[in-house]
Amino acid sequence: MTEQDVQYEKNEAEVKRIMELAKANYPGANVDKIWRAFMVAETMHRGQLRQSGEPFIIHPIAVAAMLAEMEMDVNCITAGMLHDVVEDTSMTYDDVQAEFGAEIAKLVDGATKLKRIGDTTKEEQQAENLRKMFLAIAEDMRVIVIKLVDRLHNMRTLQYVNTDKQIKKAQETLDVYTPLAHRFGMAKIKWELEDLCFKYLDPEGYASLAAQLSQKRSEREEYIKSIISTVKTAIEAEGFEAHLDGRPKHLFSIKKKMDRQHKPLDQIYDLLAIRVIVDNVAQCYRVLGIIHQLYTPVPHRFKDYIATPKPNMYQSIHTTVIGHGGVAFEAQIRTWDMHNAAELGIAAHWRYKEGGKEERDENAEKKFEWVRKLFDMQKDMDTTDGFMEAFKMDLFTDEVFVFTPKGDVKSLPAGSTPIDFAYAIHSGVGHKMIGARVNGELKPLDYCLQTGDMVQILTSNSPNRAPSRDWLKMVKSSEARTKLRQWFKNECREENIEVGRDMLDRELKRQGYTYQQLFGDEEIVESFLKRNNLRSIEDLMNIIGFGDMTAQKAVSRLKDLYLKKHAESDAKDSDFINKLIDDKAAKSIEKASADGIIVKGVDNCLVHPARCCNPVPGDAIIGYTTRARGVSVHRRDCPNVIAMNRNEANRMIDVRWARGASSVAPHPAEVVIEAIDTGRMLIAVANIINEMSIRMTSINSKNTRDNYQIIHLVVQITDRSALDKLIDKLGAVDGVINVTRTVK
Repeated sequence: MTEQDVQYEKNEAEVKRIMELAKANYPGANVDKIWRAFMVAETMHRGQLRQSGEPFIIHPIAVAAMLAEMEMDVNCITAGMLHDVVEDTSMTYDDVQAEFGAEIAKLVDGATKLKRIGDTTKEEQQAENLRKMFLAIAEDMRVIVIKLVDRLHNMRTLQYVNTDKQIKKAQETLDVYTPLAHRFGMAKIKWELEDLCFKYLDPEGYASLAAQLSQKRSEREEYIKSIISTVKTAIEAEGFEAHLDGRPKHLFSIKKKMDRQHKPLDQIYDLLAIRVIVDNVAQCYRVLGIIHQLYTPVPHRFKDYIATPKPNMYQSIHTTVIGHGGVAFEAQIRTWDMHNAAELGIAAHWRYKEGGKEERDENAEKKFEWVRKLFDMQKDMDTTDGFMEAFKMDLFTDEVFVFTPKGDVKSLPAGSTPIDFAYAIHSGVGHKMIGARVNGELKPLDYCLQTGDMVQILTSNSPNRAPSRDWLKMVKSSEARTKLRQWFKNECREENIEVGRDMLDRELKRQGYTYQQLFGDEEIVESFLKRNNLRSIEDLMNIIGFGDMTAQKAVSRLKDLYLKKHAESDAKDSDFINKLIDDKAAKSIEKASADGIIVKGVDNCLVHPARCCNPVPGDAIIGYTTRARGVSVHRRDCPNVIAMNRNEANRMIDVRWARGASSVAPHPAEVVIEAIDTGRMLIAVANIINEMSIRMTSINSKNTRDNYQIIHLVVQITDRSALDKLIDKLGAVDGVINVTRTVK
């Protein structure tokens, strides 16, 4: 039996185990579709290998197995088995729908990344994929379960890829997927993802912390055992039973606490924790009383998430107490239902009736209403940046819980103000707000709300009452920020358009273009507006004037579209220009200039590369006969020479690079890098230039008000291939949005 045969038998056995698990969890469900999905996936992925060298089919089987172990339904498991067929094989959405039905096809589609379109940036691509995913989640919460399980298995096998990819994947996971796991209450997956990210992002720190913890592991285990024995005996004396275990602190959470408190490991005192699981809520509070009788509670370290659950459905009582020997430990008290919800989050709340008929937990659906809210808000957002900002604000912050005068609980991001609270009630309340009472006392609008605060919003009926732009600096929630921005965009539209028009004019002049060049072509403008969800040029000026998009970004994108279009017609232009060259002159002796450029049919002619576009060997070039400085040599895609060709075609002359021009002397090339300001971008750029042994003659960096960094770079380059390689390497740096050559 070959190694392939052995592997196939293992795969078959694992799929049969998955089917048995699904059958046990959902008696009467049609588990045969899981087998059919395996056969389809095995056929479609045949010949594909993972980085480890193993057959690719191992990955979808592992995803399906994890979903089955989480007690997800048969359709979800089937979709997990098929989740990569549309993205990585020739199988289409319609094929999946025809074979497995619309529900499974939608789940697979929701877990499938969009193909990269044209010249979209990495940031735009990520935002579009997130939009697509949130739309799918809003329709069916199981999509996020599949996505997180898929990412978890990929992270578990990350050791087989190169170091750069490990770091990139781990950072993306920490930035996007662990906050998602937290918001959907899937703590078990979140903790494992965080520890895996820690392992690859800081291998030395991870190894050091793991070694320190293992040194005293036996002591901690003995201490926890003694606490569990004491508490269990006291509970049984009260006449009921409980399940107790030690809750290990995860490495990443310990590391965060050490960083937050600026303390070494030996000064972190609450590394120990126990978990108590009982049958009902009443017993939770009885256990709390027992533990507080046995041990001294630590002031201000008690949280009742049963009375006030977290938005992600998490419920437990947390209390920190001082055990024997003066050692602090944390106790978490919850019911079995709360425990399942805490470990699996949304996955624990998705259940199907026997036979596959849907039976959703309506309470859970309401608690995840924030997903639909985020998607609804992004429909009104004009830019990718706006969606990413809202996404990060909603996912990357802790919560506070505040009360309305009627006793309703509102969950807001930590650091929220009464303005955030007002807009959480209704946009009309926010727009008319004049003040707030917190716990009966008047508070300033920038007051930082605390969990347990009771907030009353004071409003004005005056028709002239309106929000202040200063509020945008105070709010912490994406909901309040979005509603405020929409108000200012709509109410101050004319003012924004005027400001935006002036900013565009200045930027056009700076980059050496006219309004007619970039905005006179309807095809280019229509493509740009469609890509940015805008209806007109006035809409563009509005968002530039308001600050949703920089003029520099708008002009750069339009310029790229303009150059791309004219590059396609460049061959036609060159044919026209070549006809103007005198055939007799073409027979003359041709001699290269000091820059390695030959002017067709002309010898001993003054030749100089144009500074507006800085051509390098390998670029397609054309000459322009000046009145006093000889022949100015431009790149053929230079907008200046394209404009001159229309008006002064008779002054164009054919030029070419001499053989070996790249070895004559290095040529200056100017590059502009658009990036998100990470604080380390200049170091990353300098390292790449150093690695490629390229001479840098100038570097200039500036930051925009929307957290972008613009880096202007001049390097001495030998030829176009070296420049393209440099641009590719710079474009691959995390945080870089766009890398282009400049034209002045």
